[in-house]
Parts: sequence; structure tokens; C-alpha cells
Amino acid sequence: MAARRPPVGRKRPVTMAERLDALTTENLELQERLQKLTKAAEYNEAVLRKTQERELELLRADTLAKLLERMIEGLKTSYQLDSTSLILHDPEHEIRHLLAGDGFRFENLPDVQLVDELAEMGPQLGKLDRPWLGLYRAAEHEALTVLNKGLGSLALIPLRRNAKLDGVLVFGSVDRRRFNKELASDFLAHLGVIAAVCVENAVNRARLLRSGMTDFLTGFPNRRYLQARLCEELARAQRAKQAIACLMIDVDHFKRINDQYGHLAGDAVLREVAHRIDNEMRMSDTGARFGGDEFAIVLPQGTLDEGRKVAERVLDAVRAAAIPVRPELSAKITLSIGVAAALPKVEARDYQSIADRLMAEADAALYKAKGAGRNRVATSTKLVE
Repeated sequence: MAARRPPVGRKRPVTMAERLDALTTENLELQERLQKLTKAAEYNEAVLRKTQERELELLRADTLAKLLERMIEGLKTSYQLDSTSLILHDPEHEIRHLLAGDGFRFENLPDVQLVDELAEMGPQLGKLDRPWLGLYRAAEHEALTVLNKGLGSLALIPLRRNAKLDGVLVFGSVDRRRFNKELASDFLAHLGVIAAVCVENAVNRARLLRSGMTDFLTGFPNRRYLQARLCEELARAQRAKQAIACLMIDVDHFKRINDQYGHLAGDAVLREVAHRIDNEMRMSDTGARFGGDEFAIVLPQGTLDEGRKVAERVLDAVRAAAIPVRPELSAKITLSIGVAAALPKVEARDYQSIADRLMAEADAALYKAKGAGRNRVATSTKLVE
């Protein structure tokens, strides 16, 4: 007898075995999804924990130099990156000067770049308001990182504080899939905010420290700051293969001013001399009160000839008009100035020693000017190496 077929248009009833198979398949799919969600949650938790640990390390940095080192080396190690770079907006060169006073050596951390305008490093940086993740393209990104060969993807993390873009943190990986637009960037955005706060705090601390590197009377940097800055500029001169000049300046017969008019008059003379020196310096130069009635100027990318030109301008500016020392009484002031220059050899590393020899050479030229009758400029006859 033939089996009865279900009427046309009606579905065959689902058997218990088929239902069990469907439930089993659905259960396996749910388990697989649960495993993926669990792994994703564990990964996110690990990233969050790692981010929090690294943020605490940044917050604990007690100097600007140490903060920059932790932002480069610390983050690179923590996130297992192939490249980490930091680009900071420094239009007034304040951060550069603060780092010099902090003993920071730029050659030890080339992944830190201080720029006048972020957009100069790439149009994308000037308007970056959230993390950007994507493929590395040499034409667009080559200037953003020291390591360029072999990079596959980048993460550009803005350092924003009070709606102001202070810099960009650049993460690089050889893996083209490491940083892509589909990845969540909340952690990176939060890291950027914390990094921006840390930079601001470190700069403020460095400003307070620099107050101990400023001469109270004249407002000029003091000898300690000048020596730190001189080492920085010598390292820069070595890399650029360009000389650096140093001027040592002495107020002629300053003791007579104190003896004849009093110490308050002497202070007024020093303040005015500092003001006139400052007016004749180039934008890139650094002036300092070296001690007593002695001043100094460091000229980056300055030859002996350029140093002499600046020295002669300073001398003319000071002796051109008498300086008031008492009400209705002024005194003619002249200077003796010594000029020397240095160009460190490629293999040189002891910048402090070169700085000491450069200042000694400029000081010797200063005494040559004094011996020749004062009120003049004398230059060294050799280039310090």
C-alpha cells in the first residue's frame, strides 16, 4: 500500500529530530557569538587597563623632559608599536627654551618635533579634532615619523585642551590592519586628552622652574639657563653643520658707577643695558646676565662675522645715548665685547666641554678688548671644535 502524501500546499510537519538539530545549531551559533563578545570584552578590558596604567605613568612624570620620554618610549613599549612620534605646537619657542633649562637633549629623542605651525607638517594636522586611523601614505605622512620604511598604518591622536590643538601623537605599525577606520577610537581619544593635560601641567611646572633661571633685576635668563641652552644649540649646530657664536659683554668701569652714584644707579644702568642688548639681538638669539656687570649672547647659526656684527650693534646702541642714573643726571656707558664661535666635530658628544671652551674663548677676546682700551669689540682668532 503506497504511503500517503500530504495534501498539495501544506508543509510537512517538522519532526522532533529536526527541531533538536535546529536548536543545536542555534545554540552553537549563540555560543560562538558569546565567545566572540567575551574575547572582545576581555580585549577591551585589557586595553583599558593598559591605557589607565600608561596614563598614570604620564601623570606621574615630574619634568617636561621625562614626560616626553614616557610619551615616546613608554607608549611604544606599552602598545607594542613600531613607531611613536610626538609633534607639539610651539610657535613662540617656549617649550624649546624650557626643555633646554630642563637638560633635555633633542638628539636623544628625535621622535619629538616642535613646530611653529602644525599644518606645516601636513594639512591634515591643522584641523584634526578626533583620532584618525588609516593606511600609511608616504606622500602625506613621511614628515610625521622618523621611521618611514615598512610602516603600514597610522593612528593620529590630537592633543586638545580647551578646544585648542596643542599637538599630535602619532602611532605607527607595520601591520596595515592595525589601525583602520572601522576600529573604535574612544581609548585613543581619551589618551589624547590625558596627554594634552600632562603636557600643559609639565610646561607650567617648567615655567615655575625657569623662574629660578631668570635674573630678577634685568629679567634676562641667568647663567645657569644660558649654559643649558648653549649645550642644546651646540648639538643643533653639529647636526646642521653650522657654526654657533658666543658674545661675552662687560660694562666698562661699572665699579665707578656704583661708587659715584650708588648701587641703585648701578641697578638702573644694568636694566637699561639689558634692554638695549635685547633690542639688538636676532629673534633666535638668547641673551643672559652672566653675573655682576657681565652679559652674554648665544647666536645659533652664527659665524664670527655675524657675531661681530651683532656685537657692534649692541655697542653702538649702548653708547649712543647716556643712561639716567639720578633725576636730571645721566652717564655715558660703554661696553667691551668679546666674540668667539664654535662648530662641533661630527664625533663630538661632550657639549658641556665645548660650551666651556667657547665661553673661555669669548672671555679671552673680551679681555683683549679691555686691554686695547675698552669701548670696542674683539674677536677670537680660532674656531672652537
